[in-house]
Amino acid sequence: STRRQPRSSLLTMAIGKNKRLTKSKKGGKKKAVDPFLKKEWYEVKAPGMFSVRTAGKTLITRTQGQKIASEGLKGRVFEVSLADLNNDDEQQFRKIKLCCEDVQGYNVLTNFHGMDLTRDKLCSLIRKWGSLIEANVDVKTTDGYTLRMFCIAFTTKMPNQMKKTCYAQSAQIRQIRKKMVDIMTAEATTEDLRGLINKLIPNAIGLDIEKACKNVFPLKDCYIRKVKMLKKPKFDIAKLMELHGDAAGEDAGAGVSRPEDAPLVEEMKGAGGRL
Repeated sequence: STRRQPRSSLLTMAIGKNKRLTKSKKGGKKKAVDPFLKKEWYEVKAPGMFSVRTAGKTLITRTQGQKIASEGLKGRVFEVSLADLNNDDEQQFRKIKLCCEDVQGYNVLTNFHGMDLTRDKLCSLIRKWGSLIEANVDVKTTDGYTLRMFCIAFTTKMPNQMKKTCYAQSAQIRQIRKKMVDIMTAEATTEDLRGLINKLIPNAIGLDIEKACKNVFPLKDCYIRKVKMLKKPKFDIAKLMELHGDAAGEDAGAGVSRPEDAPLVEEMKGAGGRL
């Protein structure tokens, strides 16, 4: 008969065994890679209504697999000071929003997306002893853009007024607000987007409102303080290229002319259609 081993000797055989010790652990710490090594820079091109066409640069992760860089850029919104876009320091209180519509090479072609006043400008306008009047209206341009325009104005003293305050009555405020809405609608609905921006930059609409409301109550500091893009028409590359003019083709190389005596290739030689 076979002799059984004592239980204590069987247990001692397993001591010190660890099969996992030699194997590498799954999901170990990855080597830290600088994320900026995977990025590339694109140039932001402003539309033709601004004098400075290069608004700045933006970066995005390079195309990798199905994640295409140009698709990630489309819809990106850039906020730029109007002073930088027009080389005019007097316009630095206006901020312009530009939205990426298309990418060509390393150029990001943008279109107008909105306008705003800087906070410090807005705060500097507000004063005591007068009324603040605001109005907003949704308008549609001739080329199909739907915008929401916000207007702000402040009452001021009449000529030779001795009284400290210049508050407008609620009926006068309603009259002024109606004129604001009417003028903004009339100015915007008769223009395309480009024409409207050309009116907004010099504050032509604000000055028109001041003149129209003079007989109701004298106003000062009348501005279109904000323009919001609500709806855009269907994307049209031809219209965008028209807006940008030659900006997209700036990086195109110089034309190469062929010498007159250079021979033309008349026939295909060799197999497989190779020259």
